[in-house]
Amino acid sequence: MAFPKSRPDYTYDALLALKDAGLLAASAAWQVASANRILDIGTGYFRGDCVIDVTAIEIATGDERYTMVIQGSTSPTFASGIANLAELTIGDGSAIGTAQGTSGVDVDDTTGRYVLPFTNERNGVYYPYIRGRVFIAGTIATGINFQAWISTH
Repeated sequence: MAFPKSRPDYTYDALLALKDAGLLAASAAWQVASANRILDIGTGYFRGDCVIDVTAIEIATGDERYTMVIQGSTSPTFASGIANLAELTIGDGSAIGTAQGTSGVDVDDTTGRYVLPFTNERNGVYYPYIRGRVFIAGTIATGINFQAWISTH
């Protein structure tokens, strides 16, 4: 069985933007136009890809980790009923391996496109509200710059 060798195209839709470009040096909710971004994707099953375009990533001291998380909530303000639906950790490879209790990770991540597939269902519960967060660990001077959006291709 042969697998396709090309990457899928992702169409940008401003209505599905989760984060506009901007540098983050501390853990935070993702924002668009300086406001925390929460998408209402409805009450039924939803499957999408979070496209994360990283334009700068600091790994200078060898201990930096950036965990990108898609969260769902039953509350439109994320006041309660919050669940992590998917996550992707990028940064210094050895720091990621250490955090996972293994020494098998040795690839440092760089700028480029990362795709985080997710659904709004977890253990039979559907989460109609979606947001992104980044959890940053390590010795951070400049941090990470990226933009993110949902694609349903």
